[in-house]
Amino acid sequence: MNDRTRADAVYAALMTRQGEQWVQPRVERTRRVLELLDDPQRTYRVVHVTGTNGKTSTSRIVESIVRAHGLRTGMFTSPHLERFTERVMIDGAPIDDGLIADAWDEITPFIDLVDAELAAAGDAALTYFELLTVLAFVAFADAPVDVAIVEVGMGGAWDSTNTADGDVAVFAPIDIDHADRLGSTIAEIAGIKAGIIKRGAAAVSAVQPPEAKPALMDAAAAQDATLAFEGEAFALTVQRLAVGGQQISVRGVAGTYDDLYLPLYGAHQGHNAALAIAAVESLIGAGSQPLASDVLTEGLAQVTSPGRLQLLGIAPTVLVDSAHNPHGAKALVQALGASFDFDEWGVVLGVLGDKDAAGIVTEIAPAAAHVFVTAPDSERSSDPDALADLVEASGVPVSVHMDLRDATDEARRWAAGSDRRAVVIAGSVVLAGEALSLAAEEDWKDGAGA
Repeated sequence: MNDRTRADAVYAALMTRQGEQWVQPRVERTRRVLELLDDPQRTYRVVHVTGTNGKTSTSRIVESIVRAHGLRTGMFTSPHLERFTERVMIDGAPIDDGLIADAWDEITPFIDLVDAELAAAGDAALTYFELLTVLAFVAFADAPVDVAIVEVGMGGAWDSTNTADGDVAVFAPIDIDHADRLGSTIAEIAGIKAGIIKRGAAAVSAVQPPEAKPALMDAAAAQDATLAFEGEAFALTVQRLAVGGQQISVRGVAGTYDDLYLPLYGAHQGHNAALAIAAVESLIGAGSQPLASDVLTEGLAQVTSPGRLQLLGIAPTVLVDSAHNPHGAKALVQALGASFDFDEWGVVLGVLGDKDAAGIVTEIAPAAAHVFVTAPDSERSSDPDALADLVEASGVPVSVHMDLRDATDEARRWAAGSDRRAVVIAGSVVLAGEALSLAAEEDWKDGAGA
């Protein structure tokens, strides 16, 4: 059996488990497996990242800067766009198929043991995300890595990833999401996310709503941790458009960094970069030593963030963004206006059923000249006709399409009618992954098929 087949078998085994939408507020099950494995997550330093939006982009920026320092990195993010090995990165690339399969073979006996213990107690077997977390932590130890950048799956305090002790806790902007699991107010949600702050650690935070700050401050004080907020301890001081991205200057917690090139679009990405720089300063030099400017420049220049305001096609221009909640949709609309010079946007929109479709439509509608509604390829997808009704109620022309290929074909034909039109695909990480595959298959960057 070759390594690709072995890795595919790992994913098939994970998919037999209760899925990512099945989340319970408990971390003990994951901790039990890791204890039996001698706690591999304690063999490297950890940057732990939570928030509502910007977690993955911030994680990727942190990882790139840390790697530029000559340290070996691991990164655990979710969900994946095309293949599950994207979630477990080693030195900036998806983990090798053979390594992930070897790690699975290593943990399988302990999975069986804990599953048996759970069954004896009348509890369900370990879930997809619990096992994926264990798999990542073991793979990082086996590599071995110097630093792991770990993105929370949901919430913080009781997330499976909170079995790791973060040297640095990073808080991207906090807003309402997963209200059925995390709470109906920003204060409640912030309280759960604050649970990733560990004793004596450093914490850095993006600008937060006023109701989120007390929870973070209380948690930091209780853990004798430092806490630095954007706009107070560090800041994005300059931001301007540049070819392929933006030029930024940042006042960090330990130094000032001018004229940095960031190859990502959108004002929010500049703020993600400032947050990431503060996180790395807190990790390397304990927040008291500035980063070497040449190393920081190299780290930022190598940043990528697939599925986040990513260019997929030209003639016509097609972008994809995984904006899957109102906060993300708002950031997308702001970025379209600030970073691109088009008069009309066609939006290919598909949303999962557990997301705030009405809120997403409210944010996107003002920027849309036409919405091409479709359904992500998921059993959790929302009804396209119901989504189209929301768009129609907003006063934007809308059409419904059977799948992403049909929707993008029609959207690209619409955009080809004027050089002042462009297309953005948004609403779901699942849809973004489909778009990446479809764009590669049809070679949209060659202008084919428009």
